[in-house]
Amino acid sequence: MSVPTHLRYTVEHEWLDVQGDVATVGVTAYAADAIGELVYVDLPAVGTTIDRGQACGEVESTKSVSELYAPVDGEVVEVNEAVLAEPALVHTDPFGKGWLFRIRVAGPVQLLDAAAYEALTGGE
Repeated sequence: MSVPTHLRYTVEHEWLDVQGDVATVGVTAYAADAIGELVYVDLPAVGTTIDRGQACGEVESTKSVSELYAPVDGEVVEVNEAVLAEPALVHTDPFGKGWLFRIRVAGPVQLLDAAAYEALTGGE
């Protein structure tokens, strides 16, 4: 599976697309495949301040429940209402319509690049 090179990644399989001081957050295709078909997504509320590494939501599939972890410090400025209504978007388009939330970044972004993420996942 292709890993977009313009994104940054966490070891928990979230991706981050930084545009200025706002970043879009989602889960990778690798994670979406491992999780399976999603039936429920819980996201942090707009205005919530979250710290890097903090559990800030969850995704539930027919197989399991997985926590979402904040990839950076910041304040949630938008959530993807389409994903709340149709959780399967995370699985069908993880790097596009399946994004989860946007955060105003407060602090450094210290994440994996695409090559390091591919090494972590065995190149899948």
